[in-house]
Amino acid sequence: MPRPTPSSALARLRVLDLSRVRAGPTCARIFADFGADVIKIESPPGFDPNENMSGPRHGYDMQNLHRNKRSLTLNLKTAQGKAILRTLIGTADLLIENFRPDVKDRLGLDFETLHALNPRLILVSISGFGQSGPYRTRAGFDQIAQGMGGLMSVTGLPGQGPVRAGIAVADSAAGLYGAVGALVALQEREVSGLGQWVQTSLLEAQIAMMDFQAARYLVEGKVPPQAGNDHPYSTPMGVYAVRDGHINIGVGAEGHWRSFCGAIGRPELAADPRYDNMEKRLKARPELRELIEAILTTQDARHWLDAFEAAAVPAGPIYDVDAMFEDPQVKHLGIAQAVSHSVIGDYRVVGEPVGLSRTPAGIATPTPDAGDHNDEILAELGYDALAIAALRTSGAI
Repeated sequence: MPRPTPSSALARLRVLDLSRVRAGPTCARIFADFGADVIKIESPPGFDPNENMSGPRHGYDMQNLHRNKRSLTLNLKTAQGKAILRTLIGTADLLIENFRPDVKDRLGLDFETLHALNPRLILVSISGFGQSGPYRTRAGFDQIAQGMGGLMSVTGLPGQGPVRAGIAVADSAAGLYGAVGALVALQEREVSGLGQWVQTSLLEAQIAMMDFQAARYLVEGKVPPQAGNDHPYSTPMGVYAVRDGHINIGVGAEGHWRSFCGAIGRPELAADPRYDNMEKRLKARPELRELIEAILTTQDARHWLDAFEAAAVPAGPIYDVDAMFEDPQVKHLGIAQAVSHSVIGDYRVVGEPVGLSRTPAGIATPTPDAGDHNDEILAELGYDALAIAALRTSGAI
C-alpha cells in the first residue's frame, strides 16, 4: 500500500528525525508537510525517562508537531537497534537531531561517522548553544535562550523587569533556520553530490530574531530598552485603548499620520508643530498618547477599525486565540488544518504558513503512536516477519 503523502514537493526525500521537544521536530515537520518520508525514530515506550517532555502522545503539542511522519522505535543501546539505524542512514537524505553535542558523539552520530556511512547525507544539528565553544555541552531550553539572546530585556513595560515572550520563539526559530540550512545544503548537493553538516542553535536563532534591535546596538552602540506595547521608534504605533478594549495602530510614516489625524476627526494635528514629524512625536509620546486615547475611548473598536481601514491607516484588533481562528481572513487562509485520528477523532492543527501554487503543503496523516510503522519500515529494509518478531522479543524495537 503506497504511503499517503500530503504533497509531492519533497516526496523523493527521506528524513530521519531523531529530535525531540520542539526545535528539531519543528524542522522535521516542514519536510513532512511537504511530502518527505520523515521517519520519527524514538525509544520503545518505557525506555526513555524523558519521553513525555512534549506532553502526552495524544495531547495537542505532540499532535501538532509530528503529523505526516512515520514512527519507528529503536533501542539504540542494543546492537540490533544500532544496526537498523546504520542501514536507515544509508537510505536517507537528511538526519535531524538535537542531542547535546557530547551525547551525539557517544551515539556515533557525529558528522564524520555519518559521512562515512553515507557521503550524501545532510546532518542537521540543533543545539542549545552551538556545536563548539564553552557552552557546547549545556542543555538548552527556550526561555534560557530568550534570556541570553536579549529578547527578555526588550519585552514588557519599561521598568517591569525581564519578561518572556508568550511563545517558544527560540525553539521555533531554530527549527525554521535548521530547515532553511537543510534546503540550502540539498540544493548545493545537486552540484557537489555530497552532504554537509548544517548547524544552528537556540541562542543563535534567538539573536537572529532580535534583528533590528540587535542591529541597533551593533551599528549605533545603543542598548535598546523595554518599550512595552509601543514601537521602539515609531508613534503612534502600538496598543491603544478604545471604549470596549484595545486595538493596534501602526502609523509608520508621515502619510499615515496625516490620514490618521483625519480619521480621528482632528486633521489639524497633522500640521501641529508639536507633532509634525516622527522625532517630535516620539519626544511627546506620553502627552500624544493621552490626547489620542481621549478620542479613541469615545467609540468601540469596530468603529475605529472601520474608520482606519477607510483611511488606509494600518490597524487591527487584538484577539484571544479563539477569536483569532474565527476571523474571516484567517478562515480564508485555511491555516487551521483538519486531521482525523483513530483514537482522538477529528481535530485541527496549525498548517504551514507558506503557499505553493502547484505543490502546497498539506496534512495526510495524524501523529503516529510510537512504533506504529515498525513492521512497515523494517520490511522496506528487508526484514521478514520472523526477524521483526525476534527484534521485538529482544527489545531492540
